[in-house]
Amino acid sequence: MGGKGRWVDNVFVERLWKSVKYQEVHLHAYDTVSQAREGLQRYFKFYNERRPIHRLTARPPIACTSIRCPFNRQPKPQKPT
Repeated sequence: MGGKGRWVDNVFVERLWKSVKYQEVHLHAYDTVSQAREGLQRYFKFYNERRPIHRLTARPPIACTSIRCPFNRQPKPQKPT
């Protein structure tokens, strides 16, 4: 929260870590750091490539990397005055 409007960035990160915590970490109770690393890598791959996100019209985040995604629109060019 380093400046005006920075709280918006924090909302997405907090939501991500809440998902990681409840859908991966608490369910698996890792015994070693290497197990945790493998589990988290697997979860982030799932989160980015297959997990549907309601806000993204039930598509995974990777599906919204193209220009056609409604959340990835380019700003309209300004008309000359």
